[in-house]
Amino acid sequence: MEAFLTHLAVAGRVSASTQNQAKSALLFLYKEVLETELPWLDEVESAKATKRLPVVLTPAEVQRLLAPIEGTVGLILRLLYGTGMRIMECLRLRVKDVDFARGEILVREGKGFKDRVTMLPEKLLAPLSEHLARVKALHEADLADGLGEVYLPSALERKYPNAARAWAWQYVFVAAKRSVDPRSGAVRRHHVGAQSIQRAMRDALRHAGISKPATPHTLRHSFATSLLESGYDIRTVQELLGHAEVSTTMIYTHVLRRGGRGVRSPFDALA
Repeated sequence: MEAFLTHLAVAGRVSASTQNQAKSALLFLYKEVLETELPWLDEVESAKATKRLPVVLTPAEVQRLLAPIEGTVGLILRLLYGTGMRIMECLRLRVKDVDFARGEILVREGKGFKDRVTMLPEKLLAPLSEHLARVKALHEADLADGLGEVYLPSALERKYPNAARAWAWQYVFVAAKRSVDPRSGAVRRHHVGAQSIQRAMRDALRHAGISKPATPHTLRHSFATSLLESGYDIRTVQELLGHAEVSTTMIYTHVLRRGGRGVRSPFDALA
């Protein structure tokens, strides 16, 4: 087994995650299926994943990227850059979690099942409000057809039987068509799919002539980098991103447009 794991890395040149997955599969096979303990396999050192710097877009590139994109997709991409949310955090937003009065968004059960608060950009207040007005009209039409239910997490559907039809629990970014929920068989309107956002991002990058391998998640990286470049302290950025450790947020100091780690060279201060 040691030879096999070594062969994967040396001859197969697989990534660290692939080698670790193979090791975990072997441990599961012997422990859970064959009921044989292999304590020595626990001592085999796992491959270390390569630590790569994130791809970030400059504010000018972001502006060029987003300028031609309109509609729901454009609003979603603007929110990703303006709030630092992950794509699924944005798509799973409920109406009740957008607070226009306070200018903030409550992200429920982000990575690590943690809630956090991020800002709602002032420039997106009007577009988001208009979008929600259209979604509400769609929801009222669904209710008139005897539908209008939305998927509720955990056991909330049993605890609050009427919540599934309530406006507050509806998704902010709903799909254009109704679909059958495979888990319950109920006809519902799910949220927008992530693939359509990713596809729109690829098309926008090509049209904008940006050669960086960017994805919707790149807008989150760009959000963090822009805040640090604007002088916000790293602890604030950590909280907005929902990172458990500040060391995770520190990676953005390597991609600031102010030299290494964002430090200005003393030579530039010379007269």
